[in-house]
Amino acid sequence: MRLDFNVIAEEYRDNLFAAAFHICENAADADDVVQETLLKYHRSTKEFDNEEHLKAWLLRVTVNQAKNVRRSFWRHRIVPIEDYMETLCFDSPESETLFLEVMQLPEKYRIVIHLFYYEDYSVNEISQVLRISESNAKVRLSRARKMLKERLREEWSEDE
Repeated sequence: MRLDFNVIAEEYRDNLFAAAFHICENAADADDVVQETLLKYHRSTKEFDNEEHLKAWLLRVTVNQAKNVRRSFWRHRIVPIEDYMETLCFDSPESETLFLEVMQLPEKYRIVIHLFYYEDYSVNEISQVLRISESNAKVRLSRARKMLKERLREEWSEDE
């Protein structure tokens, strides 16, 4: 199964950007990662079993590409998270606080939170996308939740 490139770009661009941003932590690099991922799809002759297989492949390529960018020596275009935050719209102050706290997590926890809560992936699917064991994915998700719970409890208790 292969879908038209324009359909793929339109349907998955935002999801791929969000996943890349959680790793790269800046919009310019995340945009580059999405473009590179879409180019890899365009150049690829790979046939996919179904749309879920395609989405998993796109996310895996995005995650790997974002990790490469993050490790890159040329990572000089970094835009502070505060500058990027000005371009985002949040439903509530709590949503903004949650986003900031998720972005403060170490990368390996940030990406599992993103895949689980924003992409609705199961633990098994996360393990396949990140190429880690299912138990490792569960542990990362559990630790990320615990860190967020502690940070948010502190944040929201200070507000009272």
